[in-house]
Amino acid sequence: MKSGVRFFTEILKSGIVLTVAAVLCFPLTGCDDRVPDATLRMGLAAAPRNLDPRFATDATSERINRLLYRRLVELDARSLPVPSLAKWEQRSPTRYLFTLGDDGRAFSDGSRLDSEDVAATYRSILNPANASPHRALLSIIQDIRTDGPDRVELRLSEPDPLFPAYLGIGILPAALIRTGHGFQREPVGSGPFRFLAWHESGRLQLERRRDRQLLELLAVKDPNVRVMKLLRGEIQMLQNDLAPELVDYLRKRSEVRVREIGGANFSYLGFNLEDPVTGLLPVRRAIAYAIDREAILRFLFGDAGRLADAMFPPEHWVGADSLEGYAYDPTRAKALLSAAGFGRDRPLSLVYKTSSDPFRVRLATVIQAQLARVGVRVDVRSYDWGTFYGDIKAGRFQLYSLSWVGIRTPDIFRYVFHSTSVPPEGANRGRYRSPGADRLIETARAEQDLDRQAELYRDLQALLLEELPYVPLWYENQIYAGRNEVAGYRLAPDGNYDGLVDVELRSVAEARPEVDP
Repeated sequence: MKSGVRFFTEILKSGIVLTVAAVLCFPLTGCDDRVPDATLRMGLAAAPRNLDPRFATDATSERINRLLYRRLVELDARSLPVPSLAKWEQRSPTRYLFTLGDDGRAFSDGSRLDSEDVAATYRSILNPANASPHRALLSIIQDIRTDGPDRVELRLSEPDPLFPAYLGIGILPAALIRTGHGFQREPVGSGPFRFLAWHESGRLQLERRRDRQLLELLAVKDPNVRVMKLLRGEIQMLQNDLAPELVDYLRKRSEVRVREIGGANFSYLGFNLEDPVTGLLPVRRAIAYAIDREAILRFLFGDAGRLADAMFPPEHWVGADSLEGYAYDPTRAKALLSAAGFGRDRPLSLVYKTSSDPFRVRLATVIQAQLARVGVRVDVRSYDWGTFYGDIKAGRFQLYSLSWVGIRTPDIFRYVFHSTSVPPEGANRGRYRSPGADRLIETARAEQDLDRQAELYRDLQALLLEELPYVPLWYENQIYAGRNEVAGYRLAPDGNYDGLVDVELRSVAEARPEVDP
């Protein structure tokens, strides 16, 4: 660990780690002199990209869509399916009858949600002409039949005991689907919030339907500016996307309360397996051994996370807690590189792509420095989110880092690692092709016994750790910072915004620090 401390001391001296000087220098006098306002405002690191749940893939959009739309099914704490809009009955291995309940049946335009809306939503996803990114997962649906306004039957092409868990997509009105309504900018759902307006400035305005509480979600890219706005009372809430030094600074402010819980979102380092260099398994393993994940979590994240060896954390029903990941071992990393033909006479050079978020650039720079210590030269290139994400989907990379946010069901393995899931058919962006992985994915999906299915998925995760299409990094903690006038917000391990359904905004004069339950 001494070497890790010395390494991060060098990083600090080099000026890589930013300070909160911008916040400290910002005039904070008169923070409580603002004009009272009944609107609750939450600062976001990025604006949503698409408020149509059939097409949304970015984390911000999916979190907001949970507020705007109701779903047939929810997932419990172990990520197993439970009823939401509907209860279901499995009439045969390939036939599921869903019966809609009484709650969540009113769309925000005044129409009533019924079985035709459910059918229209899923038919539109399955229509190849619409190019929904969720089509591959739901392609197991062979036929959709309605039986009156409250019942819809989904018939499958093959048995899948986890099928109800795939139905977490928001339901849209069939009448508006038929007219080609632009849900992506003007959503209409039956969720706890209704859409009011979406300004070009990045302000999304919603209204909570039960009490007409106004909510604004403001995109503020710079984390220092988000903190300034919180301290000045221009926004009342922040969640995640804050550097540890900013979180530490906020903990010392009497007008702000900070909460933190363990997270389940999976961060990883991804490789292009079609690249002549990163396609070499010894190179990927050398990189895994060269990254000191514990030191990064301690010094860069302030211990706000835990190491990951698989996509799902141990508490998930397919969690693989017996896996042993790649412990920091620079000597072994150098030996693997030498065996692969790289060394002083033939140094390994790689391009590492990341987003332009300041903290993600810092993370990439730390990994760059760690890899340099084993003789790997890394060129870090940062891009705006759209350009970066476009390059990743198109396979224009050697090395990149990202996080899977909100993944709850093991169908993610088919979507990400099956050889047939190369974009646009899925998210196998690294072009990983493994007959063994394909076989385990297909066998697990067809297995009717959930305990046996979990065993197969654990075997798959062990194979992925061996073949390394990803280097598993960590599960980052979920962090919330809110002003004292905000009460009742609850964090979720996957970082969703569901806590906004019950949160309350008190007047500034009445606000008192909230006590932990």
